[in-house]
Amino acid sequence: MNKIYTLLPEAEGEEAIFLDSLLKDMTEEQAQSFILIYRGRRKDPQTILLTGLLGLIWVAGIHRFLINHIGMGILYLFTGGLCFIGTIVDLVNHKNLAFEYNQQVAREIKVMMG
Repeated sequence: MNKIYTLLPEAEGEEAIFLDSLLKDMTEEQAQSFILIYRGRRKDPQTILLTGLLGLIWVAGIHRFLINHIGMGILYLFTGGLCFIGTIVDLVNHKNLAFEYNQQVAREIKVMMG
């Protein structure tokens, strides 16, 4: 677990545990390459929260587009965030949305690296 906090100090809780399990069978060089790619593609939960809040006052669904939920983003766009209820639920669950997206990204990078 120390390895992940050294390489990616912004990872917290479940994300750190998940990444640590992915990195444990990698060499130090592979882990550093993985983290460099992951850091560039990772979505910060704060970004999801802020874009979700932006959806309450401006254009709903931006946060869904950021995490590649294009269909839901379009639905939120045309329905005002499902009459604001969906956006409010997403604001409460912003950490889970970011974590699910980041898990998917980490798995794709690991597959890509072989």
